[in-house]
Amino acid sequence: MNKKSAPTLEIKNVYRSFKQGSQTLEVLKGINLDIDKGEVIALIGPSGAGKSTLLQIAGLLERPSKGEIYLDGQKCSKLGDAMRTVLRRDYLGFVYQYHNLLPDFDAAENVMLPQLIAGVRPKVAREKAQWLLSRLGLGKRFKHRPAELSGGEQQRVAIARALANTPKLLLADEPTGNLDPKTSETVFAELLSIVKETGLSALIATHNHDLANQMDRKVELEDGKLVDLRASLSVSRENFY
Repeated sequence: MNKKSAPTLEIKNVYRSFKQGSQTLEVLKGINLDIDKGEVIALIGPSGAGKSTLLQIAGLLERPSKGEIYLDGQKCSKLGDAMRTVLRRDYLGFVYQYHNLLPDFDAAENVMLPQLIAGVRPKVAREKAQWLLSRLGLGKRFKHRPAELSGGEQQRVAIARALANTPKLLLADEPTGNLDPKTSETVFAELLSIVKETGLSALIATHNHDLANQMDRKVELEDGKLVDLRASLSVSRENFY
């Protein structure tokens, strides 16, 4: 019998609290979540529930107060800052609500930059950047700077940048939340398509339930706890019948 491979991401009993004066604010209260290879999960929940905090911890940008993050079975709590940086560069891709593109670089250069930092040769990096941008509908916009692009186009560049180093896990925090509904649907469809084609795992925070319903699974963060809505629905049906 073949041994099952480790999840791409495992969040195990994670807590996160913050000090506010003499008070302690408990944001995450024992979060557990596995994301298998190729699985795309929607993270939903009200504003202020801690979705961004959870993504920051999953992406090794912040350390939990308690608990553990595993990437491909590798325990990350004891890793130093240098190794965490290497993992973020080589293993993870990030997309945020605001694109955070470098204004003095054109679209292709913005997508090339993380590859150059990883040691990819400029010619190869440019070819990869142009392929990704073309795949996302920006084949004629390689040389346009962010100020010359629409909001939807800027977010497509940000998505291409997140995918440039062929990560195993994509973490996205409201990636279409700053776009109008029609553009949001188009950009999300392109994102989901390329994620599925490349076999990435993804954890995508969104307020948009229509978009969330297109993913493999939905989990909801509320009052510091995470609920698997698929499991919750199954229990409800059992009770009903």
